[in-house]
Amino acid sequence: MAGIDFLREVQAGRLPPAPIGRTVDFALDEVEPGRAVFSLTPGEEHYNPIGSMHGGVFATLLDSAAGCAVQTLLPQGMAYTSLDLTVKFLRRVTVDTGPVRAVGTVVNKGRQTALAQAQLVDGADRLLAHATSSCMIFPVPAPRV
Repeated sequence: MAGIDFLREVQAGRLPPAPIGRTVDFALDEVEPGRAVFSLTPGEEHYNPIGSMHGGVFATLLDSAAGCAVQTLLPQGMAYTSLDLTVKFLRRVTVDTGPVRAVGTVVNKGRQTALAQAQLVDGADRLLAHATSSCMIFPVPAPRV
């Protein structure tokens, strides 16, 4: 199925979420062409040793939002993978921050690559982190028989 249809099935619960979503405990909340939004409520299980959300959790959310934004634009038979991810951490996140959202949008999509960005925001829409991601677009390999 097309990328956006697949993600809508995941969002509706008719297809299982990616295992990383269960591991980190984040959810896909919104899907539309060129845009994907994930949410997470920070918990102490997300903390680094200095008492705030680990940068890897930020990066995971931002990578998921940016990549899935690209996926929303892919036709059936096409897939993507991240080529790079650049993250800028702007504010400390703790359990007191409350729920956060990673909003991914496509900046440009070509035939073989796409550029996407994602912003991590809190409930007041304050910017917590920002990321850019380049994604490689390729045909899904045929299954081996």
